[in-house]
Amino acid sequence: METVNVNKKEFTTRAILIKRGMTVGFPIMLGYLPIAVTFGVLAKQSGLSLLELTLMSVLVFAGASQFMGANMIALGAGAVEIIIATFVLNFRHFVMSFSFMNKLRSVPIRWKVPLALGLTDETFAVSSLHIKEAKEKNGHWFYGALTLTAYFSWVFGSLLGGLVGEIIPETLSQSMGIALYAMFIGLLIPSVKKELKVGLIAIIAMFINAICLQFMSSGWAIVSGTVLGGLSGVLLLKEEQA
Repeated sequence: METVNVNKKEFTTRAILIKRGMTVGFPIMLGYLPIAVTFGVLAKQSGLSLLELTLMSVLVFAGASQFMGANMIALGAGAVEIIIATFVLNFRHFVMSFSFMNKLRSVPIRWKVPLALGLTDETFAVSSLHIKEAKEKNGHWFYGALTLTAYFSWVFGSLLGGLVGEIIPETLSQSMGIALYAMFIGLLIPSVKKELKVGLIAIIAMFINAICLQFMSSGWAIVSGTVLGGLSGVLLLKEEQA
């Protein structure tokens, strides 16, 4: 009888933590859905099938990289170029994962790997505001529910966007291409407000890309702009800190 009560209490605790995680993840879901739908439409426009664009969201789960990947596919970039550009753009996830895992020392290792794979800028930011759950028994269920809420909303939105992309007129779907540039500008402006040199780094990357386009493919030009622009950022920001 005592064992039954313990198991019931354990189940209740997990259910509460899962509910809290889903509640905290709900605003992320609302933000992800329209962006994911846009990605689905643009990916469909880039030539990806419904299965391919959905699998990209299932396996990659990184908004900015997926937008960039879809754009590079549309430009005819090769697989190696896309992989390198995605790796550079997503390198910050290594830092976020190390920081996140450091705060979840008590979480079992079998949970740490899937939780790290599910980290995005948004889930990392929200998780960082809820550190106390990491110290609770079964607290990993909270982070699991938060991550899965964001993950499934992104995958569903991508699938929905791919379906919509097959229905809406081609002229309308092509006009949604502006969303790609709007998203990156939206990510850039808050950083520029905090530090003007970030804007200079973006301009440097833009010029490097434009120059490289004169003697290499568009895919490698994007890779060169990303890598060299990032290196210029390291030098400029390091100089200021010194």
